Amino acid sequence: MASRIKKKIIFFSLLLFVFFSSYAQNTNKQESLAHVINLLQERYNMPFNYAEDTIENIFLIPPSKRISFTEALTYLETKTGLSFSIMSKSIVLVTPKKVFVFCGYIKDKTNFQPLVAATIQTLSHSTITDEKGFFQIKIENMAQPITIRFLGYKTITITLNEFTGLDCEAIFLRPNFQSLSEVIISNYITSGIDKLSDGSYEINFSDFDILPGLIDEDVLQSVQAFPGIQSINETVSNINIRGGTHDQNLILWDGIKMYQSGHFFGLISMYNPHITQTVFLRKNGSDVSYTDGVSGTIAMQTERYINNEFEGVAEVNLTNLSGFVDIPINDASSIQIAARKSISDFVETPTYTAFFDRISQNTEVTTNATTITNTDETFDFYDTSLRWVYKISDADEVRLNFINVHNQLQFNENATINDELESRESQLIQKSIAGALHYIRTWSSKFKTELEVYETDYKLKAVNVNVLDSQRFLQENIVSETSIKLKTNYKLNDYFKFLGGYHFVETEITNLDDVDVPRFRNLVSEVLRTHGVFYQFDYKSFNKKTNLNLGLRYNYIGKFKQSIWEPRLNFSHQFLKYFSLEVLGEYKHQNTSQVINFQNDFLGIEKRRWQLSNNQDIPVITSKQISTGINYSNKGWLIDIDGFYKVVNGITTQSQGFQNQYEFVKSKGKYDVKGVDFLLRKQLNTFNTWLSYSYMYNRYYFNDLEANYFPSNYDITQTFTLGTAYKLNNLKFSAGLNWHSGKPTTRPVLGNDIINNEVNFGATNASNLEDYVRLDVSAIYNFKLGSNAKANLGVSIWNVLDKENQINNFYRVNNDEVVETVQNSLGITPNAVFRVYF
Repeated sequence: MASRIKKKIIFFSLLLFVFFSSYAQNTNKQESLAHVINLLQERYNMPFNYAEDTIENIFLIPPSKRISFTEALTYLETKTGLSFSIMSKSIVLVTPKKVFVFCGYIKDKTNFQPLVAATIQTLSHSTITDEKGFFQIKIENMAQPITIRFLGYKTITITLNEFTGLDCEAIFLRPNFQSLSEVIISNYITSGIDKLSDGSYEINFSDFDILPGLIDEDVLQSVQAFPGIQSINETVSNINIRGGTHDQNLILWDGIKMYQSGHFFGLISMYNPHITQTVFLRKNGSDVSYTDGVSGTIAMQTERYINNEFEGVAEVNLTNLSGFVDIPINDASSIQIAARKSISDFVETPTYTAFFDRISQNTEVTTNATTITNTDETFDFYDTSLRWVYKISDADEVRLNFINVHNQLQFNENATINDELESRESQLIQKSIAGALHYIRTWSSKFKTELEVYETDYKLKAVNVNVLDSQRFLQENIVSETSIKLKTNYKLNDYFKFLGGYHFVETEITNLDDVDVPRFRNLVSEVLRTHGVFYQFDYKSFNKKTNLNLGLRYNYIGKFKQSIWEPRLNFSHQFLKYFSLEVLGEYKHQNTSQVINFQNDFLGIEKRRWQLSNNQDIPVITSKQISTGINYSNKGWLIDIDGFYKVVNGITTQSQGFQNQYEFVKSKGKYDVKGVDFLLRKQLNTFNTWLSYSYMYNRYYFNDLEANYFPSNYDITQTFTLGTAYKLNNLKFSAGLNWHSGKPTTRPVLGNDIINNEVNFGATNASNLEDYVRLDVSAIYNFKLGSNAKANLGVSIWNVLDKENQINNFYRVNNDEVVETVQNSLGITPNAVFRVYF
């Protein structure tokens, strides 16, 4: 099987290389500067004089034949950053041009009006636009990044290589009505990632550059680039923010709480990257309008502006086909629609094979009894998303969102019974469907209200057959949640703002276990209703260097008659020009958690099921955390360091995934974690490199288990990442090395490993698996496809070194011997994409 997979990988890699090479050759219209100069010498009968090293490695599209010689020289200066001077002997002298001027007009994308006092900044110069939106700024290098920002609009980063005109061109910014906090660090890790003054991080995929191993803007893979965030088993359905479990993350898609994260049961984010444009990540210091998510918040947003032009994207990669359209209905309304579908129905690629083997590893799909054979294994997924915006009037706006996600795995179990072949189908279905309605009313320039209503439904269903005993085991986990939230925003002046509101949430969770032979049925359905009232005060100093957000949220759970008060703090201050300090703190709670009753539940693939707190053996989970950090940013250098401490109460052993002596024990407890997140980044023109490091000490305490604290199952003590990204004209390349210490594990007692036919375990989590090491690379090439379309080709390789990393292990007694089972990570996994924008 392994040799067959490697042969397929080699075959598809060669095929993709040939395809990409031939396609790039057919569509690449850029020529070397030496070739362009030769063309101009023949066209205008004018000799050029230059040093070879001055023009090497410079490529551009030749100027039009219809322009004059002087205009052609201006074009060359604009595109290359070199000086082209006509000398007295009718010779054009080509020399380096250390400083030249870039100019343009900054305008609003929606109404084409000029933006006054917009900031344009390079690594060494800055300026602002005048009353016409005009600016000019000195540039040392054609590839030097230029950042343009304006309060209330999306920040963009560009280079002069992206412009083809001879005159000062118009540059359009898109409104970003949701971002009330200012950027204090732009390009935090790479282009399109900013750190805001409220302590959160914004990923803007319209300006997003490239990350190692990624050729799609996969939301939940991208957030793992931040220090302090990782996946202990490299899936998007198990993201750990500062040592927390995945169910302790609040995941929002346009304000809708989502109970499912990924396709391929966690290997791919289920959120279509073409319609999900902005992500806000919060490790701490959430504003008071948020509830749930005791570890952190990942809030995704679609575009909020009304598009006046038709836009679309079509894409194919080695796992799926996808499409996206943004359709203007009229001047007051536009609709966005996105869809994806797996290609496993048509072709089995190396990427699909690697993913399938990974999710089915050590599950019933591959490890049935020796007398049973599994055949016809198939996996399929799809998702659809919709966003509709309607501007009823200058003061009223309605936004509608909808998402539908589906995953299905099925296979046949076959056995010979009484000399006859019996075959029965097992299957696993995981799906989500959700919708939301937002109504925004702007009463005045100072007062605005927003009503958010959503319904979200999640279902996990497994039919597990036992062909030998003619038995069928049905399991279901269903979540249905309704939310109504009213927010009011009042701006007293440029320094003081107030946020207040009311939030009602009703959550119903149903769990079913049904066996036909012998007959057994257990159905449990529970409902919780929570009322929340919140208020927040925001202050911004005159010089905009000091920000303070103080808030308080009151929650009442009617079923338990329980009141929960949650203060929130967010403070940041910039000092000594290049330094800033931040202090964040919060109390939070949540009523839901994911548990594992048995490791083979739901075919052993998606074994976790959601459950509601009952205020007895399943408590309401509460948390409190504090963090403080300082950063330095100047001339492309960034140093950011954060120290944190977090305590989470109300966890259960079932929610922590024990596979040792506590696997079937039910107990309540807590964990506390303290640590440091560190990031060092350097930008140098088109070259960007970063190093991140995280240290944490994460420990459990359960009253019924041990007298002392012991290491958490998620105690990844040290994490190190080294990444780099490079841009050369239309080619972007990125590589990254990921390392972290091994996951904690509990070993059997050496020499006395079996007692009463059970594994005799030693000290809990006193050992560790092998260290985890992974090298990823990715590359994307952008090019034009005719006059009205552009496209890109991308290739990535996950785990280039094909390292067999251990991500989990467990022990079982078999024939009076202790047998260890090790679960490995993804091996070398290639992917490729062809994407067209029109």
